[in-house]
Amino acid sequence: MTFTRYAIYFAPPAGAEWAKFATNWLGWDMETGQEVPHPAIEGIDVASVTDVPRKYGLHATMKPPFQLRSGQTIDALTEACARFAETQAPVTLDGLEVARLGRFLALRPLGDEAALNALAAACVRALDSFRARVTDAELDRRRAAGLSAEQNANLAQWGYPFVMEAFRFHITLSGKLDKATLATVQSALQSRLAHLLPTPFRIHDLALMGEAEDGRFHLIHRYALSG
Repeated sequence: MTFTRYAIYFAPPAGAEWAKFATNWLGWDMETGQEVPHPAIEGIDVASVTDVPRKYGLHATMKPPFQLRSGQTIDALTEACARFAETQAPVTLDGLEVARLGRFLALRPLGDEAALNALAAACVRALDSFRARVTDAELDRRRAAGLSAEQNANLAQWGYPFVMEAFRFHITLSGKLDKATLATVQSALQSRLAHLLPTPFRIHDLALMGEAEDGRFHLIHRYALSG
C-alpha cells in the first residue's frame, strides 16, 4: 500500500473491550484497514458525530502526520522508530475519562502526565529528521486559525503547533458539536464506555501509521517501549 503521510500514534490495544467499543464508535479500524459498524444509539447520528475523526482511527497523536523528507525512506523510518522505542520506558497513568475539549469529546488521561508528555516530546524530536518541510500554504492555514506565540514557534520548528509544552494527550471521539449534541453524546459515552476504561492506563507501545491515498490511516507496525 502506498502512503502519502506518516505519523506516530498511541494505538489502543485491539483486544481491549474499551478499544473495541471506541473503534466501532468511530467506524474505522486502522489495525485491519476496514470500516466497522457504528453502535446504534437512539437519538444520536453516530456516523455524523464521528465523521471528522473517523479517517484517523482510534488513536492519540504522539508525532503529528508528516510527509517524508526528500532522500528519506520508509525503511529508514521504521528502523528509526524501532531504535527510538528501545530507548523509551512504558508509561502508566491512573486511568482515562470521557472529557470535553472545547466543542469535541475525547478520552483524556487521569493522573500525572509528566512522563507521557516527555515521551511525546522525545518522539517529536527523535524522528523530526524524517519530516518534510511544511508548505507555506499549510503554515498560512494553521496561522489563520489563531495561534499563540508558543504555538506559532512550534509550527515553525516542528511543523505543528500543538507539540512540546502545547501538547495535550487525547483520544478523539467526535468532531466539533453544538452544545446540545455535545451534552447528549457525552452522556451516551459516559454510560456505555466509561465503565470499560482501564485503571490504570498503560502505554506499552507506539504505532507507526500511514495515510493512504483515500485519506484513511492504517497501522504499519507497533513498537514495544523497552527502555
